Amino acid sequence: MAEAAPPRAAAAAAAQPRPRRTPFPVGQRGRAAQARRRRARAAGAMRRRGAVQRKVPCLFVTEVKDEPSAKRERQPFKVLATDTITGKALEADVHNAVPTEKVDGTCCYVTTYKGQPYLWARLDRKPTKQGEKRFKRFLYSLEDCKEFVWNVEEDFKPVPDTWIPAKDIEFSNGNPLPDENGHMPGWVPVEKNSKQYCWHSSVVNYEAGIALVLKHHADPGLLEISPVPLSELLEQTLELIGTNINANPYELGSKKHPIHLLVPHGAFEIKNPPALKQNDILSWFESCTEGKVEGIVWHCNDGCLIKLHRHHLGLPWPLAETYLNSQPVVISFSGTKSDYDFEPKSLFHHFSMLDGQRFDRLKDIKFDA
Repeated sequence: MAEAAPPRAAAAAAAQPRPRRTPFPVGQRGRAAQARRRRARAAGAMRRRGAVQRKVPCLFVTEVKDEPSAKRERQPFKVLATDTITGKALEADVHNAVPTEKVDGTCCYVTTYKGQPYLWARLDRKPTKQGEKRFKRFLYSLEDCKEFVWNVEEDFKPVPDTWIPAKDIEFSNGNPLPDENGHMPGWVPVEKNSKQYCWHSSVVNYEAGIALVLKHHADPGLLEISPVPLSELLEQTLELIGTNINANPYELGSKKHPIHLLVPHGAFEIKNPPALKQNDILSWFESCTEGKVEGIVWHCNDGCLIKLHRHHLGLPWPLAETYLNSQPVVISFSGTKSDYDFEPKSLFHHFSMLDGQRFDRLKDIKFDA
């Protein structure tokens, strides 16, 4: 997870020819079929998988190499995977886990605030300069990291009063403890019209109690963008993707008309995953269409999450063409646009005006000027 970044090649994207739109089936039969699918989805609810409440461990044992990182600028070393699966992954029975696409965005969380479901942004509480220096001195001394004692009140930067620690972190004497990297993962609520978290706030409408979500459609091979009740997303974590997030690897929207969407973690199951061997995974990333993703996250039966990033295998990211942004997508706002009066400049209004329209590729969605 990284901080929001400006979009890449916004001018070039704006100069591209307008994509061809194909109408989604309408009429009495089409509407009846859509209604049946909506009822089926409501009955089954959205599939819930493990939530991201702390740093997700790598599938393989990693090693550090003294070469410049391709993932992080100014990082003088690389963290690369060996061909040995970690004991933690084996203990979680990763061989029987559900492999899903690792989506490149910033992590969010839905939980209660002010008596209603709210979107929360990730905010890790980090050490002060003095606290970090003391921690690094200890690490470089090659002593057991578990013996290091933090002074939570003095060693860490202040956070907003609304900040809450992530669920899975440990506590001591009522205080949250930092992880092995010296950070305290946590969350802050995204207020309406927040300037700091403006892209987060663009995908929620608290008056209507809905969020703008990208997920699989009931028809195989088709994605769907639709409003989902925040109450259905309670206690789930999601990834915020879009124009102004992580340099926009999925080429969504433009500088003039940015597009942002929420993707529930574990939403995109990999249909034909590789065997859990480094060479097989490497080949899958390089040669399979489904492998044009940032990485894989395995959702284990015990709730544990295990990941592998392309950079762990020395592969580049982002790509010129990704699996996610090349899939067809339909906009489904039926029954919503008539219920709520969306603000004219909001994402919800723009998408509601495209209700029923289908695009050949996710990245083809553009709003009229």
